[in-house]
Amino acid sequence: MPSAAMWLDGLVSRSGDKRFNFIVALRAALGSALRPRTTRRVARAIPEAGKRTPHVTLVGAGPGDPDLLTVAAARAISQAEVILYDHLVGPGILALAPPGAELICVGKRSGQHSHSQEAINALIAAQARSGRRTVRLKGGDPMIFGRAGEEIEHLERVGISVSVIPGITAALGCASSAGLSLTKRGVSRAVTFVTAHAREGDATEPDWARLADPKGTLAIYMGREAARRVGRGLTAGGLSPDTPVLAVENGCRPDERHHRTTLGAMAERGVAAGDGPTLLLIGWALEARVLEDGAAHAGDALRAGGHVGQGFGHD
Repeated sequence: MPSAAMWLDGLVSRSGDKRFNFIVALRAALGSALRPRTTRRVARAIPEAGKRTPHVTLVGAGPGDPDLLTVAAARAISQAEVILYDHLVGPGILALAPPGAELICVGKRSGQHSHSQEAINALIAAQARSGRRTVRLKGGDPMIFGRAGEEIEHLERVGISVSVIPGITAALGCASSAGLSLTKRGVSRAVTFVTAHAREGDATEPDWARLADPKGTLAIYMGREAARRVGRGLTAGGLSPDTPVLAVENGCRPDERHHRTTLGAMAERGVAAGDGPTLLLIGWALEARVLEDGAAHAGDALRAGGHVGQGFGHD
């Protein structure tokens, strides 16, 4: 039996230079290359035609780069007959859907909700009952601030089974892209995921004093518009105004950008990000590293980002 390295080398040699050909080749080879136990597990999540009861596969699309999809996610997308996807799922990932698959955008953006959650729940259920192989595709990991719980509860309540394929959540993808450890030894002993976007009608604030831990790292999802409020809350909670902040815009995409500031400056002026989805990373683990020549590491500088795995050379 050939080794995994030989198998991958064969895929690469056949894939050419196009951006997503590796994943296309991976998709074509999955049936024969996966271990039998893994194949059976994924197959249970995506029932065979003629044997289906209503079922939905909830898939995490990762932080943006198609190369960061899990094998199970790529397989589910490649076998789908209908995909209900969020705005944050990029065209490179949707391109992995088979010809003829119906692609339905049900995405939400802060302040631009094209569908209510109730309408999305009903639409997912209707597609599953149609007998087609149904994938609900969400950016990042569906179980982290992705409203997956509401959709799962609705589907199970109406008798539709659900399986979940996890994805890389934005905080981990952005930290890897920046070349930063969120739990740098001796600096940060915890990571806390926080959403800056409250449910409609919910005016309560997070417990800023509890979150203001100088020995931890905060990942604030959907944080661009709430940056001033977050900065003021954390400084009022006791976190130093000098605490480093890294705002990652369009994380793990070709147009990724990093914006550095401090907590105090963010409380006054917000962050200098554009219109793209922005994750705020806050804590001393985000302090810019300095190389022997005195230059900041390229992964820590204000820059247009590349793809994970391309290295961290200077721009």
